[in-house]
Amino acid sequence: MMTHVTSAFLSRVALRLTRIIEMVSLMIPLLCWTLCISSVSAEADQISVSAEPGQNVTLPCRSAGSTAVIVVLWRRTDLGSEYVLLYRDGRVDPRNQNPSYQNRVDLMDRQMKDGDVSLVLKNLTTNDTGLYQCRVQKEGSLDAELIRTINLQVLPPGDKDGGTKDGSIGLILGLILLAFAFVAGVSFLIYKKQSACFRKKTSDPPVDL
Repeated sequence: MMTHVTSAFLSRVALRLTRIIEMVSLMIPLLCWTLCISSVSAEADQISVSAEPGQNVTLPCRSAGSTAVIVVLWRRTDLGSEYVLLYRDGRVDPRNQNPSYQNRVDLMDRQMKDGDVSLVLKNLTTNDTGLYQCRVQKEGSLDAELIRTINLQVLPPGDKDGGTKDGSIGLILGLILLAFAFVAGVSFLIYKKQSACFRKKTSDPPVDL
């Protein structure tokens, strides 16, 4: 009788564990798919540019439409109120420009033909790594419109794309390990609860008939 009860108990535990594992197995592909979709969406809003120290790089940006551009503003998101480049009235305005960019930046085409307001950054250093924003103000407008965001990575040779890819892979692996840890934890709790119930039943004195 005891052997039969024990076998039935283990069968119930195994069945519950199997169902939990099946649920997690269905969740993991969905989780990976969600991460991939999020990554694609993020890339649609901004572009990434990689370069090496000492090189010159062009950060592409183009204003759509035929309305004339009167102000071009390039910022880096971690510089606060200081800007990378401010171009207006046909010249670069050095006031409030971050000192590290003075005499190192310019528009690729000061005539801004076809709305081209791309930024040329010379003699790169690793400190130039950051998130750059391209904004333009057009005739008849009072605000500078955000056109493009560019993630510039200045890395020594051999390190290109390493950080971004390793970070994405690490995130996915971490989430998968977390899911399995969750399964193990739930399985242990179920086993503990079932064991307690089983011990209680087997320790109860027989009922006299």
